[in-house]
Amino acid sequence: MDNQQSSDSKEFVGNLKNGIWLFGVSSWVFGIADRSIATFADGYLSALDLAQLFTAATFFVAWLFLKPTRA
Repeated sequence: MDNQQSSDSKEFVGNLKNGIWLFGVSSWVFGIADRSIATFADGYLSALDLAQLFTAATFFVAWLFLKPTRA
């Protein structure tokens, strides 16, 4: 019985980690799309806009490397 609960809790934690990671991916994609639209909407590229896009893209790539593994 204790082994079954341990297995269930490990599965729950694994699903929770994966769900948080997927939510983060969708949030980063939305954020990058929002910054891209805001950057290109006025037709003028400023250094600040490009820095914000680069920063968001860098954090998104870093988030992709944080994908949880199945134990």
